[in-house]
Amino acid sequence: MGSAAGAVLTVLLLLSAQNWNRVRAGNSYDCDEPLVPALSQASFSSSSELSSSHGPGFARLNRRDGAGGWSPLVSNKYQWLQIDLGERMEITAVATQGGYGSSNWVTSYLLMFSDSGRNWKQYRQEDSIWGFSGNANADSVVYYRLQPSIKARFLRFIPLEWNPKGRIGMRIEVFGCAYRSEVVDLDGRSSLLYRFDEKSLSPIKELISLKFKTMQSDGILLHREGQSGDHITLELRRGKLFLLINSGDAALPAARGPAGVSLGSLLDDQHWHAVRLQRAGGLVNLTVDEQRRRFHARGEFSHLDLAPEISFGGIPAPGKSVSFPHKNFHGCLENLYYNGVDIIDLAKRQKPQIIATGNVSFSCSQPQSVPVTFLGPGSYLALPGSSGDAEVAAALQFRTWNNAGLLLFSELPLVPGGLLLFLNGGKLKLNLYQPGKLPSDVTAGVGLNDGQWHSVSFSAKRNHLSVVVDGQAASAAASLGPEQIYSGGTYYFGGCPDNSFGSKCKNPFGGFQGCMRLISISNKLVDLISVQQGSLGNFSDLQIDSCGITDRCLPNYCEHGGECSQSWNTFHCNCAHTGYRGATCHNSVYEQSCEAYKHRGNSSGFYYVDSDGSGPLEPFLLYCNMTETAWTIIQHNGSELTRVRNTNPGNPYAGFFEYGASLEQLQATIHHAEHCEQELTYYCKKSRLVNKQDGTPLSWWVGRTNETQTYWGGSLPDPQKCACGLEGNCVDSQYYCNCDADRNEWTNDTGFLSYKEHLPVTKIVITDTGRPHSEAAYKLGPLLCRGDRPFWNSASFNTEASYLHFPTFHGELSADVSFFFKTTASSGVFLENLGITDFIRIELRSPAEVTFSFDVGNGPSEISVQSPTHFNDNQWHHVRVERNMKEASIQVDQLPPKTQPAPTDGHVLLQLNSQLFVGGTATRQRGFLGCIRSLQLNGLALDLEERARVTPGVEPGCRGHCSSYGKLCRNGGKCREKPSGFSCDCTFSAYTGPFCSNEIAAYFGSGSSVVYNFQENYPLSKNSSSHAASFHGDLKLSPEMIKFSFRTTRTPSLLLYVSSFYKEYLSVIIAKNGSLQIRYKLNRYQEPDVVTFDFKNMADGQLHHIKMNREEGVVFVEIDDNARRQIHLSSGTEFSAVKSLGLGRILETDRDERHACAGAPDRAPRALAPWPRLCLAELGDVDQATALAAAQVFGPPPPPLTADHSGTRDDREPLANAIKSDSAVIGGLIAVVIFILLCITAIAVRIYQQKRLYKRNEAKRSENVDSAEAVLKSELNRQNAASENQKEYFF
Repeated sequence: MGSAAGAVLTVLLLLSAQNWNRVRAGNSYDCDEPLVPALSQASFSSSSELSSSHGPGFARLNRRDGAGGWSPLVSNKYQWLQIDLGERMEITAVATQGGYGSSNWVTSYLLMFSDSGRNWKQYRQEDSIWGFSGNANADSVVYYRLQPSIKARFLRFIPLEWNPKGRIGMRIEVFGCAYRSEVVDLDGRSSLLYRFDEKSLSPIKELISLKFKTMQSDGILLHREGQSGDHITLELRRGKLFLLINSGDAALPAARGPAGVSLGSLLDDQHWHAVRLQRAGGLVNLTVDEQRRRFHARGEFSHLDLAPEISFGGIPAPGKSVSFPHKNFHGCLENLYYNGVDIIDLAKRQKPQIIATGNVSFSCSQPQSVPVTFLGPGSYLALPGSSGDAEVAAALQFRTWNNAGLLLFSELPLVPGGLLLFLNGGKLKLNLYQPGKLPSDVTAGVGLNDGQWHSVSFSAKRNHLSVVVDGQAASAAASLGPEQIYSGGTYYFGGCPDNSFGSKCKNPFGGFQGCMRLISISNKLVDLISVQQGSLGNFSDLQIDSCGITDRCLPNYCEHGGECSQSWNTFHCNCAHTGYRGATCHNSVYEQSCEAYKHRGNSSGFYYVDSDGSGPLEPFLLYCNMTETAWTIIQHNGSELTRVRNTNPGNPYAGFFEYGASLEQLQATIHHAEHCEQELTYYCKKSRLVNKQDGTPLSWWVGRTNETQTYWGGSLPDPQKCACGLEGNCVDSQYYCNCDADRNEWTNDTGFLSYKEHLPVTKIVITDTGRPHSEAAYKLGPLLCRGDRPFWNSASFNTEASYLHFPTFHGELSADVSFFFKTTASSGVFLENLGITDFIRIELRSPAEVTFSFDVGNGPSEISVQSPTHFNDNQWHHVRVERNMKEASIQVDQLPPKTQPAPTDGHVLLQLNSQLFVGGTATRQRGFLGCIRSLQLNGLALDLEERARVTPGVEPGCRGHCSSYGKLCRNGGKCREKPSGFSCDCTFSAYTGPFCSNEIAAYFGSGSSVVYNFQENYPLSKNSSSHAASFHGDLKLSPEMIKFSFRTTRTPSLLLYVSSFYKEYLSVIIAKNGSLQIRYKLNRYQEPDVVTFDFKNMADGQLHHIKMNREEGVVFVEIDDNARRQIHLSSGTEFSAVKSLGLGRILETDRDERHACAGAPDRAPRALAPWPRLCLAELGDVDQATALAAAQVFGPPPPPLTADHSGTRDDREPLANAIKSDSAVIGGLIAVVIFILLCITAIAVRIYQQKRLYKRNEAKRSENVDSAEAVLKSELNRQNAASENQKEYFF
C-alpha cells in the first residue's frame, strides 16, 4: 500500500478510534482493558530477532525500550510475533505501531489465535478474508476493533508487507478482559444426561446455548426424545451442524433420517464454535457462530411428546434408540446452558440431576497433530527419506476443494523416474513414472475434493504398488523389469521446487492447495515444528501449524437458488433453471413487464416476467397481449360462471381465487402498471347486496389488502355503490345498485373494478340467496394491467450543474444499476455515490465510451465499453452495470459486455454513505446533459419525474421516443409520440398489431369471394358494398402498384380481378397447369395482353409473393423475390373508371370478363382453393372480419379461426410469438391485395372505417361462454323476450 493511501487509512482509523469510548459506553460490560502491560517478558516470543535489543519483549505499544520494537533477523513472510496472555481471554481490539524512530513498520499483517500455542486459526474480518492494513509510519497507532471478539490465550501477528525502504518492525497492544468458562471433555463414549422438573419448565419453550470444539466430523451434541418417537437432535455430520426434528406426523427432509436444518461448515477444525438453539412453539432460531437460520417447523412441533430429560454428547440411557445412525461426540463442550441452568457446573458438583456416562473430565485436552497449509500453486514441502529400505512408503491426511493437484513425488535412487501420488478429477492416483515405459497406475477413492479430511497411505515394493484411501485398499502390479525399488530419495509434498534447484520432481497436474497433517515417511511421523524452525527439510509458501481452509460457499453468495461449488481460491455459481444469470445469479433472464417485452419487438404470447428484476421475487408466467399498449393478463382458478343458492348470514358462501402468482408478485405488477382492472360480473334474482333495514352488507368481496369491499364493478371505491348508481340508471332509483331492488327477475351489477390498491379480487362472499326463488351468480375475469410506469419514468437534465439526489444506495454484496439515456453531449456523469473511500460512478467518458468506476477498498477500478458509433446521437441507449463478490461488469445496448474479476481474498463490501447523485456529481462538475429513463438499482425503480418536479434545471419526462423506437413500426406504419412512449399508426398499412406486423388475412371456402366496389352506377345488390365511394367515372389512372401473397393447391384459380365501367380489367390467374397468368386489358376495343409465368407450379401449397408495378404501358413483375420480368403493354396505358376489386370468382357475366377467368367454368368458376388466407398489404384494407362476412354472403363459411395460445412453460425462456396460426391446416392462402391508386386519396378514409369495424367485430367474436353462463343467458333471453336481428356485413 502506498504511503499516501496508508496515511489516509490511518487517519480514518484514528477517527474511528475516537468514537471508541462512545461505542464502549453502549456495551453491556466493559471489555476494553489493555492486556499487554501486565505481561512479563517471557510472554513474548517470535520467529527470530535482529538483535537482543530488537527482541519480542520490546514490542509494547508506545515503549522506547531497547531498539524501540521487535524486528526479525530476516524480513520475509514466515516471520511472526507471538504473545501468551497466560489464560484464555476475550480480545476485543488490537493496535499496532512501527519501530520507534526508525523506518521499520508493517503495512499489512495476519492475526492468528490459538488456545494452546498450536493449531493456529486466522482471524477474518467481516468484510474480508485477508489481512489487516497496518501502519504508514513508525509512530502512529492503528486500532482495529474485533467484531466478533476472540476468545483465546495466544495471539500471533504475521507480517505480510512492510516499508520497502526499511524492514519489519512492530509494537503492539491487545485490548479485552478476562473470560470465564466451564469446560467438559467427552471421549466419544461418554455423555451427560440432565433430568429436570417438567412442571417448572414451559413445554413449548426451550433455550440451549453451548460452545464446542472437536477433530471429529460426526457426533451428537444433544438429544431429547419421548415415548412416541418424537425427538429433537443436534448433530454434527461431515463437519456441519444439523438440527433434526421429528414431530409425530411431520419429518423434515434430510440426507439420513429425520433431519431439518443445517448450518456451519468445517466445524471439525479443533476450534471453538458457538451454538444457540431457541424454540417457541413452532418458531425455531438456530445460530452457529455468526450464521443464523429462523424457520417455522412443520407438523405438531409445538406439542412434542418429549420426556423431561436431555442428553449431551450422545444417547447414554439403556433402551434408548433412534431410527437413524449416530455417533457420540468426541471433543470439548463449554458453557453449556439449558434454559439458564449451567449443566457443566451441575456435573462438576455431582448433582443428582446429572448422570455422567463414561470418562468425563473437566479440562479440554489438546490435539497432538500439526497441520500445514499449502497456500498456492508454488507451495511445496521437501523432506528427506530414510535410505536403504527395500520399500518406498508414506502416509498423510489431506483436505482440499481442488479436484487436481500433486500430493507427493518420491525420487527413486536406483531407478530412473519416480513415484507420483496425485489427485485428478477428485480421485487419487498412484503412478510409477519411468522414462520410455508405460506408466503403472493405481486409482482409489472418489469425490476426495469435498473439504473433508481423507487419509491415504501407499507403498511401492518390488513389482507391487498399493494405496489405501480412507481404509479402502487398491493395488496393481508394476512393470519394473529387473530393477529393485529402494528408498533414499527426497519426498516432495504438495508440489515441486523451481527447476533451478536441480530436483527430479515431476508435477504434471499443478500444485496442491489445501491442508495436510500426520505426514509420515517409512512409518515415521514427521515433526513439522522442526520444519518450521528450519532444522528439517525445506519448504516454500507454507503456513505451518495451521489449516487455512475456508468454505467459500458459506454463506452462499449465489443468489436466487443458484448452486455453489468451490475451489481453494474461489467459488462458482450454477444458475441453471433459476431464471437468473451472471457470476452470482443476480441478473434476471426475464424482462420486468409486458411493456418491456413489447419494446423488444415481441408479439403477444406467454412470457415469464420478473417484476422486481434482481430482487427477491421469482419470475412467473403470464400472458402479454400486445396491442397499442401492452396488456398484462394474469389468470386465476375461478374464471367460470358460478351460481349460488341457499345461503344466509349464518351460512355464507365464500368463493376464493388463486392466481398464477404470489400476492407479492401481484403487488409488484400492479404497482408498476399505469392502470389495472378486473371485471366482476354479478347476476342476482331476489338477492340483495345490502340489508335495507340496517345497511349491513349482504355480499362483499375481498382484495389484495385483505379488506372487505362493498362497492361493485364500474363504481368508484365508495361503500355500497354500483355502476348504475354512479350513472343514475338503476332499475329502482331508490338504490345505488340494481340488485338491491330485490326483484324476482334477473338483473345484474357488472363492471370493471379499477382501484389498483384493492386489486386483485381474492375472495367473494354471498349471504342472501336463502329465500324462495333467490339466487345469485358471479364470474370474475382475469387481472388486466397495462403500461409500465417505471419503464417510461424519465427526467431531462438541462444544465451541467443540475442533478437529482436520492437516499444512499445499499448494495454491499451485490449491486446492479440499469437505465436508458440519450444525449447530444460528448461527456457527463450519469450517476455517483460516495463513501469514505468506497464509491461507484457511471459516466459517458467520451462520445463513444461509457465507463463504470468503483472502489470497495481494494483501490479504484474502472471498466469501459467502447462503441464503433457514437452514443451522443440523441437516441436511447441502455446501460447495465453490476458488481458482486466475483466480478464487475458493464454492458451497453447489444455491445459485448466487459467484465473485471474481483481480487482473490480482497475486500468485498461496498460501503457508501453519501446521497446518490443522478445526472451529476456532488461537486456540480461534469454533469450530464440529456435524458435518463427507467433508472433501477437492484431491481427497484427510482421516481425521477417526482424528484425532477421540485429540482431546478431538471424537467420531468423526455420526448423523442420515435427516433429510437420508430424502426419497430413496420410495413409503412408511422411512429406517433405519446407522453409516455410511442405507438405505431397502421392506418396507411395493410397490417395491424402493435408494430403493424400482423397480416390482415381471411380464409376462403370453395366458391367464396370478396368484392370491393370503389364506385357504383347501378342499384346495390346484396353482395356489394353498402356505401359506394363517389368517384367520377371518367377518372383515368396511369400507374398502380399491387402486392399480395397466396398459397393454394387448386387449379384453375382466380387470385385477383380488377374491373372498370369501360370493360377494362386486370386479372391474375393460376391456370390448369399451375402456371401464373397476368392479363391486362386497358382498351375495350383491343385484345388483352397475356403474360404467362410457367417456370414452376404455383399451386404447390407453398407461400408465393407477387409484386406488380405499372407505369403507363410498362409493367414490372416480381415473383417470390427472385423471378423478375418487365412487360410492355399493347392494349393501352390508362385504367379508366375503376369499378371493383375481386378476390375469387367473377360476378359479372360479360363475355370478356368471363374470358378473363382463363378456362374456369362460365357460371361459377372455382376461383379459390379451400381455405386460402387473404391478407392485405400496402393500400387497400381487406381485413379479416369483413372478408369473413363477405365469404358468408358468397359461399360456404370457412372454419372458425383458431389461435394457439400454448407455449412451453418449463423451459424458463420468454415464449415469443406464442399465438400463431396453424398453417398446416390451411389448404390455400391468398393475401389481399394492395391496390394503390395513387390519385385517389379518399380510399384511405374508407379503409380506416372498415378497420375500426373489424376491431369491434373481433372484440365481440372473442367471447367464450361456458355452459353455466349459457344457461343463465338463456334465462335472461327468455326474460327479456327480445332477440337481436342477425346482421350482415358487406365489404
